[in-house]
This record gives sequence, C-alpha cells and structure tokens, in this order.
Amino acid sequence: MNHPTDPDADARNALRLAGPDPQNWVPERPGIDHNVTIVGGGQSGSAFAFALRRAGVGRVSVIDAAEDEAQAGAWLTAARMNVLRTAKTLPGPELGIPALSFQSWYEARNGIEAYAAMERIPRASWAEYLSWYRHFLAIRIRYRTRLVRIEPADGHFRLHLDAAGAAKVETARKVILANGVAGNGGAYVPPVMSKALPANLYAHTADAIDFAALRGKSVAVIGGAASAFDAAAVALESGAASVHLFARRQTLASLPVSRVRGYPGAYDNYPELPDAVRWHQAIRFRRAGSTAPADAVERVMRFANFRLHLAAPWLAARAENDRIVATAAGEEFRFDFAVAGTGYFVDPVARPELADFAENILLWRDRFIPSEGEEDAYLGAHPYLGAGHEYRDKVAGAAPYLRDIHVQNPAGFVSFGFPVGDVPSMKRGVAAVVSRISRDLFFADLDAHERRITGDVMPEFGEELYAPALWRGKEEARQ
Repeated sequence: MNHPTDPDADARNALRLAGPDPQNWVPERPGIDHNVTIVGGGQSGSAFAFALRRAGVGRVSVIDAAEDEAQAGAWLTAARMNVLRTAKTLPGPELGIPALSFQSWYEARNGIEAYAAMERIPRASWAEYLSWYRHFLAIRIRYRTRLVRIEPADGHFRLHLDAAGAAKVETARKVILANGVAGNGGAYVPPVMSKALPANLYAHTADAIDFAALRGKSVAVIGGAASAFDAAAVALESGAASVHLFARRQTLASLPVSRVRGYPGAYDNYPELPDAVRWHQAIRFRRAGSTAPADAVERVMRFANFRLHLAAPWLAARAENDRIVATAAGEEFRFDFAVAGTGYFVDPVARPELADFAENILLWRDRFIPSEGEEDAYLGAHPYLGAGHEYRDKVAGAAPYLRDIHVQNPAGFVSFGFPVGDVPSMKRGVAAVVSRISRDLFFADLDAHERRITGDVMPEFGEELYAPALWRGKEEARQ
C-alpha cells in the first residue's frame, strides 16, 4: 500500500466536509467562567470537549490532575494489559466521523493489511491514537489542575481547584465527571491488607508500582480479574522470583455475561428498561464475576514460577521482619510484596469534591428494593442516574442543582449496563450527556433565545431585484 505523505489527509478532509464548528450559542452570564467544566482529560473528557464544540456549546474547560499528558488517564499508567479488552471495531471518540477513528488513524500509518491482521488494539497504539486525537482536534487540557470541591451556588457551581499547588476558584454552569474508575469512590483494598500491613509492603493496581524493584522478590497478587492478572504478568516479566495469585472463587470467572446485551437494540435503549430488569442484569454480572481475558491468563502461564490459588481468600496477614506472612486456605505463605487487584468501591460520600451534597445524591438503594435473593450492598451504593447521566436528588426538589453534574465513570454501571467511561460506553454515553447539556442550557436561557429567534431579520434582497418582471396588467398587454 502506498502511504500518503500526510497521514492526516483524510481526517483533515473529513473536518472540511463536516463544515466549520458552530459559533457558541450559549448566552454569557455575569460571574460565570465556563458553561461546562470537564473533570478528566482522558478519552472521555477529550471526546466531550469535541462533541460540545460541534454542538455549539462554547466556554468549555477540561481539567486534569495529572502532571502532563503522559500521566493522564490509565493507558500509560495503571493499565498493564498488552491489548485492549474490547473489540477493535467498537466506536470510540470519533463521534460518527470515520476519518477520526482509530482504524482510520492506524491504517494511515501502518496500512490496511496491518489493521486487518490485528486481533485487538495494542494498548500503546491506543494511547498514541488518543494523543493524536487531542492534538489534531486542538483540545486544550489544563494539567496539574485538581478539583478539590464542588460548591453549589445560585444557578451554578463554584469549583475549588488546586492549580499547580495554588488554590483557585472558578465558576461553571455544568460539570462532567469523566474522572476514571475511582471517580465516585476509590480503590478497594481488603482490610486484611490495609489494616494489617504497613503501606510499604503492598499496593493497589491503581497505584504507580515500581515493578523493577520486585526483581528477585516473592510477590502475592490478590484478585481474579483482569487487573490482577496484568499485575502478576508485569511482575513476572520484571523478574520476580515467584508470583502467587489468590482468587476467592473456586474457578476463574470466564462467562462474559454483559457481552450478550451489546447489540444496538439493548445498548441504545438500556436506560429505559425497568429498574428490576437493570438490577437483575447487574446482579447477573456480579455473580458471574469480572472475567480476565484468555490472553491475560496465557500471559502468566508462560512462567514456571507462577502459582494460582483458587478458593483462597486471604484470611489473615501480618508483617514480620519486613515481609508479609499471609494465611489462605489453611496454609501460611511469606512474601516480599503484595498487590491488590481487587477493584473499586462506589460511595459518593468518600469523594471530598462531592462532600457538600453527597448525602443528597439518589442511590439505587434509595430507589429500588430488590427481590429476595438479589440484595447487593455494592450495587445499591451506585448513584441512580438520569438519562443524561445526571445525578438526581434523593428528596425531589431538595437539591435541584444535582442535575447539572453529569457522570461518565463506572458509577453509572447499574443505570446503563456497561462500565461507563470505557470504550463500549462512548457511542451512547457521550451523545446522551451532550444532548442533555445542550437542552438544559438552552431552556435555562429560554427568554434570551426567544428574543433571538423572534428578533428582527434583515431582508435578503429589496423589491428592486424583481421589479422589472412585475406584471403590469392591461397596460403591459396593450404594448
């Protein structure tokens, strides 16, 4: 294949054909800095910035707590898989413009045959594509800017920020929380580790782990899902003397139950399903377990110094001579370091930026009473989101400002059936949030828009344009 000298030629032409971005139609309000502040500059935050621009919503700011682009998001930090879990054909942040898709970007640089030969997208290639997407579309992200507190004000929010170590307050009418897997809670570390071991002897998979320092060490990994196997693999590849992975189930979860609802009908209409149906689907996923892809298991199976323990949750642990002594399945083990691949918890109260109103957020446990045998405290702690991914107030009318905070992180799982913020959620989620924001901003300033759409209009032309052709009746007939 002959590669064009400009690999972005198709993307540039697609933007040309799409036409210029609409002008900002949102009326300015005194004292408001941003119409929308997007918290998180990863794949979702970048897609929202572009989608809002194409919807004519201006004065949008994207902030990210990371030091720089390389540290933002998960793909070059906490993500340790070799290839993405999702099918390479799933729509991503291209927003219906094929020339902005990963496939188009990759083929322009590597050829059609190379893409066809790829089973799934390499993680490093996906990160490179996202970087290109941001720069090509000129999406500005303010790094080293951490959201400390959202303070409801009169019709807007006061956002308390830590901007490169300096306290700062900005105002916004809408907030999108595109802040990753811990965005409505945090990393879950089992108490058997967090309460019994010093911090230098363990880490969560969300942490920056110095795997090189584990060379020649004995390592334990707790958990049976993808992140646990990824961490075990990197430890092995980094030269760990041994890696033992402990899973609480009797067999590894291998049923990807959410895959059967990935067709357009279920995907597009899932938010309108009855609560009982959505809850049952979430329970079904919880009981089947989060699956590690076969390639993640194969990756660790290449090492003779890897051991898998099933039906073996840690029952006790202690530190002894700067090592870990752990008890599981009736045996005692000793390790130099442990990694918790145990996922995340959901609890808005745990997020300091939500502290002003977390108790007012409607949760699934406030809205829905499961049938006997389907109770689940973890699922019940998820926020009960509206169709535009907005928070809702626990007591109707008590905290109406909650509808102006939109959630694009995994806390939306029970409401929408997918890990919100991951690639599979982008096609529907970004469009739903942007549509709701556009609607809310328009109707919030309806008086101004009524004046605008009923205002005086200059004529396209004057009567002189058609005067020579006017029929002059009998006078013209006599000529």
